[in-house]
Amino acid sequence: MRLTIVGGGGFRVPLVYGALLADRGPGRITRVALHDVDAGRLAAVVRVLAEQAGTVADAPEVVATTDLAEALAGADFVFSAIRVGGLDGRAADERVALAEGVLGQETVGAGGVAYGLRTVPVAVALAREVRRHAPDAWVINFTNPAGLVTEAMSRTLGDRVIGICDSPVGLGRRLARVLGVDPDRAFVDYAGLNHLGWVRGLRVDGEDLLPRLLDDPDLLGSFEEGRLFGADWLRALGAVPNEYLHYYYFNRETVRAYQEADRTRGVFLRDQQARFYAEAGRPGAPALELWRNTLAEREATYMAENRDTAGAGEREEEDLSGGYEKVALALMRAIARDERTTLVLDVRNRGALPGLDEDAVVEVPCRVDANGAQPEPAAPLPGHAAGLVTTVKAVEREVITAAETGSRAAALKAFALHPLVDSVTVARELLDGYREAHPGLAFLR
Repeated sequence: MRLTIVGGGGFRVPLVYGALLADRGPGRITRVALHDVDAGRLAAVVRVLAEQAGTVADAPEVVATTDLAEALAGADFVFSAIRVGGLDGRAADERVALAEGVLGQETVGAGGVAYGLRTVPVAVALAREVRRHAPDAWVINFTNPAGLVTEAMSRTLGDRVIGICDSPVGLGRRLARVLGVDPDRAFVDYAGLNHLGWVRGLRVDGEDLLPRLLDDPDLLGSFEEGRLFGADWLRALGAVPNEYLHYYYFNRETVRAYQEADRTRGVFLRDQQARFYAEAGRPGAPALELWRNTLAEREATYMAENRDTAGAGEREEEDLSGGYEKVALALMRAIARDERTTLVLDVRNRGALPGLDEDAVVEVPCRVDANGAQPEPAAPLPGHAAGLVTTVKAVEREVITAAETGSRAAALKAFALHPLVDSVTVARELLDGYREAHPGLAFLR
């Protein structure tokens, strides 16, 4: 089996390769083609992977290229992990938004809209290249904003593009761990959009254990989301939100914390990764050791401003090991080997979540087998959640329209309709600011 990673010079590619090295079953990935537009980053990652493989005799072969058609040829799976504009772009997204007093996070609020506007055209072009050069391949999308980008790509690839995210998986495992049950035996009733979902139940052998968690203050204070949102708010919701909902429920505090921080997350990652790639590119440098040290720092500082605002403390050791690579491997195994499983994925709704149309990409538990991912029927969201989901989905649709047509009006609507942008005047300033910061948005007219 052949895997192509688009964005193959990305920092988290070694996580995926590490998961492939640990996979010993039949029908495993035997060849990995890395594609990136930055040859220097690509070379650094190849060094890390070579050290990872070490003396593993049957490690998947790694080839690297800046030619997309060459990378896609013969692929069974295509993993999309691109970052249009790089981390300089992310830093600009944050800066423009914070100057207007609103959130600039890369997938939430104004920053997410801006990132989507410049990413969708590239993602759609990639989808067309996949259809041309690898028409039978399954595309696994991790490019953010993951739900929005997956929906845009699905207009070309249909159900052969599936979005993944590690947040729901991590949340479900934390809840199971707190409740003392095996995460692999628990069904997590999770529903919403990417970075906008709620756990409404956690069932083991048909019994929902979530009410026991919500009734126990000590248990609620023993895991990250419990400390982040607070026991009283979780009990009021009757559910446990995805960590990204902290940006919605505590927006004023979060914006203030980001404005007062020495540097934004994008600037931190930009500077951190620049050091890594420079050092890993030196002849004889211990590339794998450098990568591991950089990864540990990156994971420990994830959502640090949010945790500081809530007084949530440091991340637990168990939460520092990532997770999206495990979702990607489980998804590929289920399709390639017909190993039936259930995973929380970003797929076209197809009637699973009431209140959204068939083609809206949602994030819900799916049955996965050789035929792909089929969303499980979900109970309707409560009014407060349904309202937020339908509003954000409308924003995503305006982003896709703007990216496909170049409509400045649609882009303005995307900013103005977002729940975290509080004025049409601010939306106009944001659009002008982003067009100035990103020459690639000149197509909006």
